[in-house]
Amino acid sequence: MSAETHYDLVILGGGAAAFAAITEASSRGLSTAMVNTGLPLGGTCVNVGCVPSKHLLAVSETAYEPPNNPFDAVRYSSDEPTIDWSAALDEKDRLVGQLRQENYVDVAEHFGTDIHEGYGRFVDSTTIEVVDGPAEGTRITGEKALIATGSSPWAAPIDGLEDVDEQSSSAHQTQSDDVEYETSETILNRHELPESIIILGGGYIALEWGQILHRVGVDVTILQRSERVLSGMEGQLGREMQRCFREEGIDVITGNDFQRVTSVATDGGLATQEIGISVETVVDGEPRTFDAAELFVATGVQPNSENIGLDAIGVDTDDRGAVVVDEHFRTTNPDVYAAGDVIGEPELETVAAKEGNHAVKNAFGDEGKIIDYNAVPAVVFTSPEVASVGITEREYMDEHGACSCRTVQMADVPKARAVEDTRGLLQVVKHHETDEIVGVHMVGPRAADMIMEATLAVKFGLTVDDIIDTVHPFPTFSEALKHACQAFRRDTSTMSCCVE
Repeated sequence: MSAETHYDLVILGGGAAAFAAITEASSRGLSTAMVNTGLPLGGTCVNVGCVPSKHLLAVSETAYEPPNNPFDAVRYSSDEPTIDWSAALDEKDRLVGQLRQENYVDVAEHFGTDIHEGYGRFVDSTTIEVVDGPAEGTRITGEKALIATGSSPWAAPIDGLEDVDEQSSSAHQTQSDDVEYETSETILNRHELPESIIILGGGYIALEWGQILHRVGVDVTILQRSERVLSGMEGQLGREMQRCFREEGIDVITGNDFQRVTSVATDGGLATQEIGISVETVVDGEPRTFDAAELFVATGVQPNSENIGLDAIGVDTDDRGAVVVDEHFRTTNPDVYAAGDVIGEPELETVAAKEGNHAVKNAFGDEGKIIDYNAVPAVVFTSPEVASVGITEREYMDEHGACSCRTVQMADVPKARAVEDTRGLLQVVKHHETDEIVGVHMVGPRAADMIMEATLAVKFGLTVDDIIDTVHPFPTFSEALKHACQAFRRDTSTMSCCVE
């Protein structure tokens, strides 16, 4: 075993939180080292999350949109677009490789961070040992340590599903009688797609991948346990997305009480051959069975906190396995901090980076940095897009017993009418006494870009009159926010396009 090497900050993990931490540490002249395992350097976002999924969403949209254009003046031939999924994955791999090199490998080298590849485990308060992998035997210790190990796909406890933690990186190497399935990580290795697939789950991963696969020719059925998709967001958003998906041809069935998942087999003569999967469920009190060639599990993620030595250093986790931290990202060990998906929701790349940055500021500068998670926007990059910030109508009702809310339909926004894409809506929740905007929730084209104005309104306590008094360019989708605010002050059905 090699001798310990000492640093100011040592990090277990190599994703967004880790790289935000070394960036801040470098600005303070601190020495850093990290141990990375599992996903390649850069973590979920660049390797198996934001970058590949948004690239493939663009591929699928390009394939889907031309023959489905809304303009009578434009005609296409009856030929369906040809989609080379394998080529799309090759393009994705090139993009991921470039960004990983430029934004992570080169950045770590620029900051002088020592990278040790292999499975790391805490063996002392701020000492990490690589116990398996290329750097096995290496020990690094720091004045402070940061846990930034991220999260992994999680399979809900449904009879017939093996937990993803016990699976290999391939969906086709499960053990025992459990059903094989894909996740948002394993699907990126599939160069040939099935004819049909059932997706379990109704969150953003299920919706984004459901639309990707549908638009490249897979018959998709989405099964969600709760009464609507996007169940953690404002209720109108999930209901509108269900309507849009069904209109596009994606089956969405909610309110499932899952019973079991099984492999569907047929007698192939000398041997029994598996030909697909079957999901047995109960919907509205009636037993139902759904069949498809393959299964995709998108029922959530779990923190990567097991078997990394947390017990040995006095770091607590909650019932879900998330590392317990205070508002300053300090764990129950005062010399160890944690950031990113490993501390739980919201599991967002940008939040992980902010947490990693603040953890270093608090650990080495005692700056008391915290995050107002209420002012963190969430986006689903489907078509139409979904975006949300602040509290929902239901949350406000629970707290105050009343809600002052206004909703506008995108069909009433001139820009949406002009481009003939009227899918969606926008809701504003304001404080019933101060008129401050406390929540904005939307479905529609460009919602991911529109949400930043709403985020600033929530973050800085702007009122509906502040938005009304701000001139918005015409015609834009951003006028939807202004129209919703104007609805608190006038009957917008009798309002001309440019009334200020």
